[in-house]
Amino acid sequence: MDFELTEEQKTLQVAVRQFAEREIRPLASQIDHDDRFPEGIWRKLGDMGLLGVAVDEEYGGVGGDLWSFIIAGEEMAAASSAVALSMGAHSNLCVHNIYRNGTDAQKAKYLPELCAGKKVGALCITEPDHGSDAMGMETRAVRDGDAYVLQGSKTWITNAPVADVFVVYAKTDPSAGAFGISAFIVERDTPGLHTSTPFEKMGCRGSPTGRVSFDEVRVPAENLLGAENGGVAVVMSGLDIERVVFAALPLGQARRALELAVAYANERKQFGRPIANFQLIKAKIADMYTELEAARLLVYKACASASKMVRGGKGTEVHKLGAAALLYAAETAERVAYEAVQIHGGNGMSLEFEVNRIYRDVRLGTLGAGTSEIRRLIIGEAVLSEGK
Repeated sequence: MDFELTEEQKTLQVAVRQFAEREIRPLASQIDHDDRFPEGIWRKLGDMGLLGVAVDEEYGGVGGDLWSFIIAGEEMAAASSAVALSMGAHSNLCVHNIYRNGTDAQKAKYLPELCAGKKVGALCITEPDHGSDAMGMETRAVRDGDAYVLQGSKTWITNAPVADVFVVYAKTDPSAGAFGISAFIVERDTPGLHTSTPFEKMGCRGSPTGRVSFDEVRVPAENLLGAENGGVAVVMSGLDIERVVFAALPLGQARRALELAVAYANERKQFGRPIANFQLIKAKIADMYTELEAARLLVYKACASASKMVRGGKGTEVHKLGAAALLYAAETAERVAYEAVQIHGGNGMSLEFEVNRIYRDVRLGTLGAGTSEIRRLIIGEAVLSEGK
């Protein structure tokens, strides 16, 4: 197996890293403090091609693939978790969802402006009483002539307070359970659609998260994404890819935490010498590095499997590997960030230190796209079923 990125992928990596260092990192502390993006960031992401990284040029994208998501996600998360989260929710959960499952007319109508950063996208699946039990959703969609009428609510929706286009999952046949779900493209200005103000969060501040409610919202039948009652396939394949793509964010967070810990250990002096000279500090750095590299290899393997699935390959392990990659990468980022704060000592408690922000941001990784507990269930069930 060759774990080297291709020359094209390395070029993308350098370009995104330079962009993030120049345009995003200088604003990251302000984004966290103010809990909002400064004006202009979204259009810059669009101009850079990061909002349609895996969409064909025909629809305004740059023609990349899942590896492009992984590369861009890590680099952006190393600069700002908030920007990386909103970018991922937009480009993967909304844009790529429409790109993979939409009709030519749907793609032509929605993708160019989403890819350009003229509009913001979001995915609506989680409900107040249905988080891990996503297939138990209660939001309804009833056919009425040439439209579907949506009734219900969603919560913890990334980008909801600012989104223009929503991909919404709803039950069209409640008696069929998971096989009675359909997906819809819903525009913000549709009467009856309401969003909340952004939630106050401890981490990933600046990435707006909120509720979306649907009060007799009429959605044109032409906005059905995929087949009626065929949403479970859209949901499950989307979740598998989502876990792989979002596993790149903890890689960027952990990498930056390690960089900060190394720099601080070399600068900070105690007992007359840099704390980097102490054996316990060296041991912490060694463990942080080792776990980060192990997580990277697992994420890369999961990406290879997901890429095969997207190309129509059969028998891939992406359902199990995607859950494993996000599980391990997210928990690695937590451990690495914890040790980075520990190395900073009392300064790690200060909001003025970047490592403190990373420590707060990484917590989301074990909760979003299915909690660590749910990921373990997915992996365990898959492994056990293989042994029958």
